[in-house]
Amino acid sequence: MSFYMSAIGVPLSVFIVIFNIAFEILSRSSDVWISQWTSDNTTHINGTVDTTQRNMRLGVYAGIGALQGFVLLLVGYGVSTARMNASRKLHKNLLRNILRSPMTFFDTTPVGRIVNRFSNDVARIDNEIIYQFKDCIISAAIVICNSVIICFGTPQFLCVLLPITILYFILQRFYTVTSTQLRRFETSANSPIYSQFAETISGTSTIRAYNQQGRFIDESAERIDAHKTAQNSAGVVSRWLSIRLQFMGALILLFVCIFAVLEKATLSAGIVGLVITYALEITGCLQWVVRVISDLENNTVSIEKIQEYTETPTEAAWDIPEKQPSSSWPEIGCIEFQDYGVRYREGLDLVLKGITCKVQPNEKIGIVGRTGAGKSSLTMALFRILEKAKGKIIIDGIDISTIGLHDLRSKITIIPQDPVLFSGTMRMNLDPFEEYSNKEIWKALEHAHLKKFVDGLDEGLDFKCSEGGENFSVGQRQLMCLARALLRKTKILVLDEATAAVDLETDDLIQNTIRTEFSDCTILTIAHRLNTIMDYTRIMVLDAGNISEFDTPSNLLDNCESMFYGMAEDAGLVKSNE
Repeated sequence: MSFYMSAIGVPLSVFIVIFNIAFEILSRSSDVWISQWTSDNTTHINGTVDTTQRNMRLGVYAGIGALQGFVLLLVGYGVSTARMNASRKLHKNLLRNILRSPMTFFDTTPVGRIVNRFSNDVARIDNEIIYQFKDCIISAAIVICNSVIICFGTPQFLCVLLPITILYFILQRFYTVTSTQLRRFETSANSPIYSQFAETISGTSTIRAYNQQGRFIDESAERIDAHKTAQNSAGVVSRWLSIRLQFMGALILLFVCIFAVLEKATLSAGIVGLVITYALEITGCLQWVVRVISDLENNTVSIEKIQEYTETPTEAAWDIPEKQPSSSWPEIGCIEFQDYGVRYREGLDLVLKGITCKVQPNEKIGIVGRTGAGKSSLTMALFRILEKAKGKIIIDGIDISTIGLHDLRSKITIIPQDPVLFSGTMRMNLDPFEEYSNKEIWKALEHAHLKKFVDGLDEGLDFKCSEGGENFSVGQRQLMCLARALLRKTKILVLDEATAAVDLETDDLIQNTIRTEFSDCTILTIAHRLNTIMDYTRIMVLDAGNISEFDTPSNLLDNCESMFYGMAEDAGLVKSNE
């Protein structure tokens, strides 16, 4: 709870505690005042009413009521403010940390678990915890105030108060530990439901194609059953506690009545009525106290989970002002790898092992290799999505590990294999930061062979893209990514199998545009179709994380023993010697 209290703020937390206790004290004070009022001798000998005493009693009672209303208003304001502060701060910190998490976090964390943090756990913080915190204070204050008043009316009750309190704490701790563990089971059982649901939605076509609907329905039912088992167990434990607390409440009422009868000669009717009323109320209050405290402790599981996700390791610094390169960097586009090695996470083998090479300015480098050779790892290393295990990458004389991630990534452009479009207008997708004029955007669309298509839309650049760009074909989405690259026009361009999923016609359009518009840029292309890189300056052949070959296409093809020759032969680009 200290993490949650720090999100609320210590002064506001103290404010809520003090004024909640004050409200309950005022509430009990009004009851005691009424009790004493009923015991007053309100008539004189001649039968006239003592209006002065009556007015005094009424005025004090009204004053207590007015003060209660004011304190209640302050409590409501404090709770509402605390709820907003905590929700906003915790969600903001959670979102910031998740967005800054390295790729290894997403590789090892199921998507259902992340969704669970942002849905169930955040919802509990938004809608439950602050009110449970308030109810915990109120219920504890009620029990304490009621016990004090009962002891004041029947002092003998002190003799049974201690053993009942000990028994109560034993029950409370036993129940809380059990219910908290059951809540952990319930929370843990939630994530697999979300994960399986997300997997089912994304793979619906494949599931239907292989006629696996029944298996996925059964898996979903099993995960829901596991969740409901934990949920129902928590309900059973709650009933177990309720029976015992009701028994304790009955004991309290029994002892209060016995002591009231024993002291009937000294107790007024008003005090006896007040004491018995509070004894009856304690039964419900005891259940409320235990339940609220237990629910609060159970929901601290959500706080713990969110705290865990706000403290996970993040990527390197976004900006390093003292190491910021010039605005024109990189000016020539020279890339040098010096004994560079990288692994996906600690404890795993290196996926790039001592890469050493130099890419000259304006060179066009084709990167090829079998599956698992390290091609995509090289790209991720260039953007520092994977951090180095050894060596360095130098771009135009600057070690990229020494500068901020924003300074690095904003200066390199990539056209990925899977084109990404966001929900919003076409203009927003092309120029999300509103850095370019309409003229520049239309020019980029023209070079990307999309001008005619966009011009034919009624909304033009304001045409709405659906989530993931589903209202565009794969080829059109890839051309949109090309238009983005044309707008940015950085000195270094990376193509990660950019044309692997598009038809040959779109492939030709993209390749022609790249050759003409990026002729003065350094280009690294992870090639799916070898014919697209046959006119490149040099070809880098990767094998098991090492550079196996690095030479011009003609030299590599002249060597019939080279790996590249074998790949070209498999692709039908050279004739077999057999």
